[in-house]
Amino acid sequence: MPLATDQNINGRGLSSKALQFSSLRDTVMDRWEREVRARVEGARELLGPVLTNTLPAFYDNIAEALSPAHPRKDGASDNNASTAHGSERARLTQFGPDQVVHEYHLFREAISDVAEGRVELDAADWRIIDRSINRATREAVRAFAAIQDELRSKMAAALSHDMRTPLSVIANSAQLISVAPTLEMARKAAQKIESNTQRLDDMMGELLDALTMHTGATVPLSLSRFNAFDLVNEMREQYCESRKGGQEIQFEAVGETVIGHWCRGSMRRALENLINNAIKYGDNMVVRIMAREARGRLMLSVHNEGNPIPEDRHNRIFDYLTREGEAASRPGWGIGLQFVKAVAESHGGSVTVDSSPEMGTTFLIDVPVDCRPYARDAKARS
Repeated sequence: MPLATDQNINGRGLSSKALQFSSLRDTVMDRWEREVRARVEGARELLGPVLTNTLPAFYDNIAEALSPAHPRKDGASDNNASTAHGSERARLTQFGPDQVVHEYHLFREAISDVAEGRVELDAADWRIIDRSINRATREAVRAFAAIQDELRSKMAAALSHDMRTPLSVIANSAQLISVAPTLEMARKAAQKIESNTQRLDDMMGELLDALTMHTGATVPLSLSRFNAFDLVNEMREQYCESRKGGQEIQFEAVGETVIGHWCRGSMRRALENLINNAIKYGDNMVVRIMAREARGRLMLSVHNEGNPIPEDRHNRIFDYLTREGEAASRPGWGIGLQFVKAVAESHGGSVTVDSSPEMGTTFLIDVPVDCRPYARDAKARS
C-alpha cells in the first residue's frame, strides 16, 4: 500500500513505472538503514522507528512525482515531511546537520543501487529524484537549525533569568559596604560580592556551553562529588541573609548527609528557582528545603504553604513559558520550572510536584546519588 503523505492508498494517478518504483520501497529502506547505521555517526544506537522517521512516505511521494498524471512536482512539494524529519532529528537524536545531509545522500545511493536493473529510470526521472532529495535536504536542515536555535535560546533565557539572584546579592552587599559600621562587616560583604561574581562567571561559561550545545535537550553539566545537605544549608543561609531588613520569611533546612556526584552549579540554580517560587506563592510562610537519600537516589525538595496548584496544571507548569491563573499576574518569565525539569532530567532523574490545600506545595528533584552513568555529555571534575 502506498505511504505517500496525500493518503493515496489506492495509488491514484501512479504510472506503471511509479508502481514498480514504489514496490521497491522496503528494499530501499532496508539497504538505507544498514548503510546509515554503518556510516552515519550516532545512527547505530537509534531504534528503527526513530531512524526511519518520515522517509518511507517521502519515498512514495517521489513515486507520485515520477508519474506524469499526478500533480506532485517532486517528493518534497505540497508537504512538510522533510521539515518534520529535520525537526525530529534535532529533538530525538544526537545528529548534527552534517549527519542529516549524509543520510539523504545515502538515501539517493540506496535508490540507485536497488533500482538498477529493476526499474527503467531515464534522465528525466533522475532529475526528479535528485530535485526531490536536494529539496528535502534543504528543508530538513533548515528545520533542524530552527529547532536547535529555539532550544539554545530557551537555555540562554533560563540561564540569564537565574543570574538575577547573584546580581541581587552583589547589589545588596555593595550597599552594605557603603554603610558598614565596622571593617569586619565590610569585608564579609566584599566576600559575598567576590563569591557571587564567581558564580556569575560560571553561569556565563554555562551560557556559552548552552549556545554551542549539540542538542538542546539537556543542560550542560560539570560533575563533582559533594554533600547535597551542605548545599541545602548554604541555600538557607543565602536566603536568610539576602532578606534581612525585608520581608520576614522563615527558611528551614532539614534532612541528612547525602554525598554523591552531581553538577553543583545547575543543582543550585534549580533550587534557587524553586525557592524563589516558594517565596512568591507561599503567602510569607515558612519555606523548607530538604535533602534525603532513598535507595540510592537523592530526594531534594522545596516546600511552601499557601494556595495550592490545581491538579490539572501539575504537568503544564513545567512547560516552557507557561504561566496560568495566579502566576500570570506575577512578575517573571515562566521559564524557571522548565529549567528545573531540564536539570533533573539531565542528571538522569525527574522533578515532581505535590500540591493540596491540606499539605501545601512541594517540588521534588529526584535523581540518582551518582548520576555519572546517566548524565550525557557531562564534564567530570575531581
